[in-house]
Amino acid sequence: MKIIKILYILFFILFVAGCSNTKHLPKGDLLYTGGKVTINDSLMPKKEKKALTKELEELLRPKPNSNFFGLRFKLYFYNLAGEPKKEKGFRNWLRNKVGEPPVLFSQVDLDYNADILQNYMENRGYFKTRTSADSISKNKRAKALYTVTTKKQFKIRNVSFPSDSTAGQLEKDISRLKRRTLLKSGNPYDLDVIKAERERIDQRLKNRGYYYFNPDYILVKVDSTVGNYQVDLRLVIKDKTPDEAKQVYKIDKIIVYPNYSLTNNQDSIKAAPAAVEHYKDFTIIDSAHTFKPKIYDRTLFFHRGDTYSRRDHNLSLNRLINLGTFKFVKNEFKPSDSLKNTLDVYYYLTPQRKKSINQTTTAKTNSANYNGAEISISWSNRNTFRAAEVLSVSAFGGMEIQVAGQNKGYNVYRIGGETSLVWPRFITPIHIKDSSAYVPKTKASLSYEFQKRIKLYALNNFRAQFGYLWKNNVHTEQQLYVTDINYVSPASITQEYYDRIDAADTTQKAALRKVIQKQLIFGPTYSFMYTNTDLKRKRNTFYYKGTIELAGTITGLATGAKASDPVTILNVPFSQFAKTEQDFRYYLKLNEKSQIATRVIAGIGYPYGNSTSLPYVRQFFIGGVNSIRAFRARSIGPGGYIDPNQNSNSFLPDQSGDIKLEMNAEYRAQLYRIFHGAVFVDAGNIWLWNKDPNRPGAEFSNKFTNQLAVGTGLGLRLDLSFLVVRADLAFPLRRPAVTEGSPWVINQIDVGSRSWRKENLVLNIGIGYPF
Repeated sequence: MKIIKILYILFFILFVAGCSNTKHLPKGDLLYTGGKVTINDSLMPKKEKKALTKELEELLRPKPNSNFFGLRFKLYFYNLAGEPKKEKGFRNWLRNKVGEPPVLFSQVDLDYNADILQNYMENRGYFKTRTSADSISKNKRAKALYTVTTKKQFKIRNVSFPSDSTAGQLEKDISRLKRRTLLKSGNPYDLDVIKAERERIDQRLKNRGYYYFNPDYILVKVDSTVGNYQVDLRLVIKDKTPDEAKQVYKIDKIIVYPNYSLTNNQDSIKAAPAAVEHYKDFTIIDSAHTFKPKIYDRTLFFHRGDTYSRRDHNLSLNRLINLGTFKFVKNEFKPSDSLKNTLDVYYYLTPQRKKSINQTTTAKTNSANYNGAEISISWSNRNTFRAAEVLSVSAFGGMEIQVAGQNKGYNVYRIGGETSLVWPRFITPIHIKDSSAYVPKTKASLSYEFQKRIKLYALNNFRAQFGYLWKNNVHTEQQLYVTDINYVSPASITQEYYDRIDAADTTQKAALRKVIQKQLIFGPTYSFMYTNTDLKRKRNTFYYKGTIELAGTITGLATGAKASDPVTILNVPFSQFAKTEQDFRYYLKLNEKSQIATRVIAGIGYPYGNSTSLPYVRQFFIGGVNSIRAFRARSIGPGGYIDPNQNSNSFLPDQSGDIKLEMNAEYRAQLYRIFHGAVFVDAGNIWLWNKDPNRPGAEFSNKFTNQLAVGTGLGLRLDLSFLVVRADLAFPLRRPAVTEGSPWVINQIDVGSRSWRKENLVLNIGIGYPF
């Protein structure tokens, strides 16, 4: 009965909200509820007609009041608040912030909208279109109706470019661009494509030295009298094109102002004789000699005598910006006073502050179900050796708390620091030429972290790296660390932890001891990342990251190391293994408010020589807030192994493996403003490479598909753009290890059972999206 009453109340509220929207309209006016376009064309395919109708309706103005399932709540709140008597207060906030004023039918210009639709259709090749407008009204509401009657769409028959025999060099260069034209015979006539073709030609000409050319100088003549709903297109150069736009320009002087000030620009370009320095083709005007001249030779693509190229123009600006040293970068091209058809180039560079201190506070979450915060402070010198090198020194401290899991209550505290030096070039024995818009970097770093798990142990973690970072374009990024040394050593171990090792069974003893073992890992690592998820308008976007790590390979070969007689360095057996991990994500955008996100992670680590298994810090884990959310963090696997203590409340070591397979799929949708929802399915497991007699069923085999854990659930997210707070409620569908019966628990679901909920429902609180 209570539910029925609540439904009645909600229905009444919705009814009142719908009916009261027209009570406060100006006398004689109507509420505008939107426009509808109908296309009369029996030959147009249904799918194409639907898409074109949507495009046309987007052009109509004004837009009606926003609605939710046909109810205009914003308009209701606007009317409910009335005219506020004060500039501030609740009524003012309700009316002007939450509410929305009514869109009146008197604001709609039917003829103007009809002309807009007519022009749009003609621009798409429907030259014989007729458009009419009308309206209907009922209950103080009005709707605009537009009828678009079309005939067959005109298509391109022939496309002609300026003849190669034409005397002008400009016409010849345009004629050579015909092969990649966007205007194809048989395609529909489309004004937007014609504009894009003019832009394409202009871009190609700019790269051939035509600095003063403009796409408006190209005229596309359309002949629609050829019959059979076809047109001929002819590209010509306008008669009024200025002579300077027809000339190819070369580069003469290159002048750089590295200390240009936006406020005192005249003072910053006045040069005393001592401030002028000549280096190769560059003239540098800088009395302070802030930068070594060689950085301009590495970043600027222009040299004296080069033909002007818009590509080199943009690459130079991008590289100057990506140095990270300059706050503002601009350039200017001026006709040379001494040579005909040449340009002098001026670069005005405003440096950032050389030294700076930053402090950040970060909320964190990880796959082990730990949530917490971290405070860090960093100091940077952006021009350490006067060649745009960046020296950074940072320190951090934080804590992490496991909200749910077998390690709940054993909080983790971390403090540490890092020193790094980045050179804006490749430091290699041989010269490597780079022509991308992004400056390649060489990085050397030293870091230390002290990690303490309360009541258990503390670890020292030292790491040294030297390698290269580079980007070919905005979508790809690569890293190659030729040297990556990682040394982990226990700082202290509590008696409680030793007692837990003594009380554990054989399998748990080995796992718990592995955590506090000394570990020495060194070798090269390489990673490649590609993503186009920043392209918001694309329907299909991807993310891929692949990593490869080879540890102890050369040293192992040189020393003949083997697991039965391990070789040590500083009394620590070094790790020898090969490891790779591939992370692929695919995002399908359904509409502006919903998408499907999927992820597949496949990883494999092969221990050999000096090692029988991967070191603990390099092993794979699965389960938790960013992984398979229906299972506690790091509690799955390996393989079909059944931990005899998994259903007890005792302390459990994290389950780890040498092989990993994980698959995730998630439907995401905006519910209301910053509130988003999700439905997800996760599956996966980890396995051992070598057979372990203490963990039967843990090794990888051809039956791995029968050992996949599967879970599902619902999610609620608070998306503030700069921060996403996430809550996911999940439960298992299939357990990878069962002693008896079917592994599928979906047939045993009993949400009404308290014991079932306690054993199966897992609440994950996280920050950011899981993938």
